[in-house]
This record gives sequence, structure tokens and C-alpha cells, in this order.
Amino acid sequence: MLHYTFPYVETFHCLAGACPDSCCKGWEVVIDAPTLKTYQQCSKPIGDYIRKVLTKNEEQEWIFQNQKINLMEKNIFWLENDQLKEIASSFREKVEEGLKHENAEIQCIPTFISPKTSDINGKALVLDLGGTNYRVATVDLGQGSPTIHPNNGWKKDMSIMKSPGYTREELFKELADMIVGIKRDEEMPIGYCFSYPAESVLSGDAKLLRWTKGVDIKEMVGQLVGKPLLDYLNEHCKIKFTGIKVLNDTIASLFAGLTDNSYDAYIGLIVGTGTNMATFIPADKIKKLDPSYNIQGLVPVNLESGNFHPPFLTTVDDTVDAISGSLGKQRFEKAVSGMYLGDILKATFPLDEFENKFDAQKLTAIMNYPDIHKDVYVDVAHWIYNRSAQLVAASLLGLIQLLRSYNKDIQKICLVAEGSLFWSENRKDKNYNILVLEKLQELLNESALADIEIHINNMNNANLIGTGIAALS
Repeated sequence: MLHYTFPYVETFHCLAGACPDSCCKGWEVVIDAPTLKTYQQCSKPIGDYIRKVLTKNEEQEWIFQNQKINLMEKNIFWLENDQLKEIASSFREKVEEGLKHENAEIQCIPTFISPKTSDINGKALVLDLGGTNYRVATVDLGQGSPTIHPNNGWKKDMSIMKSPGYTREELFKELADMIVGIKRDEEMPIGYCFSYPAESVLSGDAKLLRWTKGVDIKEMVGQLVGKPLLDYLNEHCKIKFTGIKVLNDTIASLFAGLTDNSYDAYIGLIVGTGTNMATFIPADKIKKLDPSYNIQGLVPVNLESGNFHPPFLTTVDDTVDAISGSLGKQRFEKAVSGMYLGDILKATFPLDEFENKFDAQKLTAIMNYPDIHKDVYVDVAHWIYNRSAQLVAASLLGLIQLLRSYNKDIQKICLVAEGSLFWSENRKDKNYNILVLEKLQELLNESALADIEIHINNMNNANLIGTGIAALS
């Protein structure tokens, strides 16, 4: 018997909703008995998601529901204000738990650096080490307003840190190469913005808890971050450095707000690839503090708020969590941050084909150029983008409610916000920062906090400025 195959069969693939024809419209994918049994036994949360989209047709056969049609009828990501206020209440409770207990959902890590709020004077060398990039700059806080040299710092790609077998000595040499070449005529302190999980110690240094972002220099885990680097630099520099302070990038943003001391409270916020918040908390409210530390006044606290698990997440969010490789962790971050917004869109349309790397930048491109994308993608992209802003507003409401409970006189709050998503543009609707501010104001009004003023500060190089303040405090 002869078999004939047309050449196009080997290259054919379904275009789904992009197909110009409709010959397969209304077709149903019938699920056979063995496959159905597999789906019914599939573990949570992906199992819950699959089972939710199963239904029976008129012939009582099991089929998948058409999710795209359903989505066009209803915004599954919509959150009412009552729900957002419940999220705010949950966030506040989780922060209070983190202030009382170690290893809470929202960790609330104290930073033992007391920044000056006035009379900040002098020069500091500032280091900013992230996942890929490394920046060095000198920050001068002696002229009233901060000056940075050079304007955005000297930059260096540090992807080499992720190389297998990379050592502390190699890291220090790479960091020092840019520092040794800087011309200095005086001794100065160092501020070190270190964007990896670290526990602050009383000296202003920090102890590395674990590496992230693909870095794994094992000999440094559990060790001080700043002092060994300071010793290394002083061995290789003629003019010495007088000390070193190590802080998280969100704490650095928080400190940057102190260049204007006219506010009653300060909040540092990052909404970019990831998300996090920091603020000042009265020492007596941080019950987990060791009494022997004898700390008084306001303590800067890195919330690590990305790990908050808010109520009212969807089965789509459960799917994103299930495929993330970190099941059950960073649920707030997975619903809010730029790293995951594209994954939410992809999980909404599980039968459609998308690029492997599909982040917030791709999502905003769909919103900004609707004419070249399917209408349903444009709609859902807007829903996901808007919900992210709403969740940020709700978390801010919860934090503001907590701060107000500590100090009834708080009325004017400075929000130092950083991150590519927070300052992203939506050409067809309101920009992200406007969505956050408007929703936050609406929630404040409904929560008897209409007298509170929120000022969003878009400060260039907030990390460098805040780290400079830490170094000189």
C-alpha cells in the first residue's frame, strides 16, 4: 500500500486564535478515561486549576472549557475595594507577626543603622552590587543636596560571579579593581548596598544568609559581608577607608527620602523585577529584638514583603506558583512584579503559544501596541497590570494603617519608589504609578485616613544616595 503525504503536513501547527479561518470553531477536546483519571489525581495547585476548567458536554463527555470566551466575559483579576481593604488588613497582621517572631511570612528584618535626618555632611564611597551589575560612586552630602560622581556611578558587568567555583578572593579583586583606581585625597567611609539576603548586625555590617540570582560563593555564606572587604581594600589602597555599612537596596531607597526631613513618615518601595518595602518602626514595637541590644527610637526595617500571601488570588496565580520552581513562596511578588506578569498572561491562555521569556516589558508592549495583538490578549494584559497596581496600593494601605496606629500625628508620608514596573508607561491608559496613587487615595478615604498625604518621590540614584547617608551616619 502506498501512502502520500502533502509537504505542508510536516510543518503544520495550529495558530489558535490567530487563525483567519473558523473551520474548527466549536470543536471540543474530549478527554479519554485514562487521561481524566490522571487529571483527577493531579496534586495541588496545578491539579485544582485543571479540574476547574473541566466540564461535561451534552453527550456527557469530559471536555475542557473554553477559557478565552469566559475571560472575555469577565475580568477574573478584578478586585473590589472591600477585597483590597481585606488584603490590607491581612498585610498589616502579617507585618505585626514578623515584628514579633522570626521566620514569619513577612520577615521584617531590622537594620542596625541609625541614619541621620539632619546635618549629614561629608563624602562616602558607595558600592552597589546587584545580580548582574556593580556600581561605584562617590557621594558628597556636604553641599545641602547630594552630588554623585560620576552622575550614575562607574558600572561593571559582574555576571562572572555566577561562574562555577568562583571564590571570595576573585570577587574582592573584581570589586577592588574599580575602587583602587579612584583618585582620593582623604579618608572616607564606605556604604555597601548589597542586594542579597543578609542579616544586619549591631556594627552596621551584615551577615550573608544565602546567595540568590545564580551566585553561589559558598565560603561567604554565614560570614560578614562588609568587614572582610574593608580589610582587603585597606591592604590595597594607600589612603584608607574608615569603616563600612552594609544595607539592603530597599533600605537604601528608604534612607534616600531623608534628604527632605519635612515628612512625618517614610516608606521605601521597589516594584521592578521583584518587589519589596521598607519603613521605620518604633523599637518597642519590634518584640523580637534582643533586649540586651538596648535599642530605642525608630529602627529601619526591611519587610521582605514579596513573600506575603494575599487572599483573593486566582487559580491562574496558583498555576504560575506551581511552575515557578519555588512553590508557595513569594506569592505577592508572583502576582505583582515584572518578573511574573508575563507568566500570568501565559497561564491564562494555557493552550496558546508564547515566547519562553515573557516578562512585564512584553506585557506592556501588548497594551501599548494593541493593533498588532489579539484583542483578548490586550484586555487581559490591562487586567493583570491594573491588578498589580491595586495589590501594591492595598499593601501600602496596610502599612500606613500600622504606622498610623503607632503615631496618630502622621499625616505627611514620603514614598521613595523605584523599579522599572512602578515607573512604566501605559500609552492607552494611566501609567502604573498613577494607578497605585489613585487607588491608594481611594482606599485611604474609605478607611477614615483621608487626612494623610502621600508624596511619591522619583529620585534619581536613590540607592546611591541612601547608601551614602548610611555610610556617613
